[in-house]
Amino acid sequence: MKARAEAKYIRISSTKVRPVCDLIRGKSVEEARAILKFTPTKSARLLLQVLNSAVANATNNHDMEEMDLFVSEVYANQGPHLKRWKAGSHGRAMPRLRRTSHIGVAVQERE
Repeated sequence: MKARAEAKYIRISSTKVRPVCDLIRGKSVEEARAILKFTPTKSARLLLQVLNSAVANATNNHDMEEMDLFVSEVYANQGPHLKRWKAGSHGRAMPRLRRTSHIGVAVQERE
């Protein structure tokens, strides 16, 4: 059985989160927490929050042991763009896309 957690509409590009997702995929929860704690990026901090939420869901809702859990899937999908405009030269407007992402983590017990 899998326990999941998802954070939606996070104000960071999904391309910045995906390399950090690759670091923890398939690792045990303790090892994944250590990796995320010492990775100096904003995406690592956000992934740690979602991982802790998934572990809490597993222990409280599904009666799983925290020591037996591992990260079975991690993903960072694109969310909607916030369309903003910046002043350009000669009175023009230059578009800016503020990207968002949906970050999800699923954990399950090792057999």
